[in-house]
Amino acid sequence: MNRVELIGRITKDPELRYTSANVATCRFTLAVNRNFSNQNGEREADFINIVAWRNQAENIKKYVSKGSLVAVEGRIQTGSYDRDGQRVYTTDVIADNVQFLESKSQSQTRQTEMTPADFANDTKSDNVQTTDINEEVFADFGDSIEISDDDIAF
Repeated sequence: MNRVELIGRITKDPELRYTSANVATCRFTLAVNRNFSNQNGEREADFINIVAWRNQAENIKKYVSKGSLVAVEGRIQTGSYDRDGQRVYTTDVIADNVQFLESKSQSQTRQTEMTPADFANDTKSDNVQTTDINEEVFADFGDSIEISDDDIAF
């Protein structure tokens, strides 16, 4: 299984190009925070190359820019090519789905307020709401929940 799910910030404006068959392709790099700190107690980020195709590529170019928070679902693809007699190896995430996690205006506002170092250190969205796991999820349903045998999938 080759499946990738990432949430991060775009490090520079996406590059939109067209193939000789007029198919849109878009490349961008996503800064994704690591879940741990280094020896100095600082959070580090990985910078992952993303490639999107067709309508999705055009929408990315139209609606996101440097600093935008996005979620990417896709697959890893490796390749290689020769450059000046040297073999160059590549690793990209081919995006099946890209979700914009904040509006363009929110992204532009954040971009004017952030320094370049902040892009790698900030992947939280102002729109994300957290729930206390100790909260009783079914508190509003009353004392009991009626379930028939027809409601059970197995």
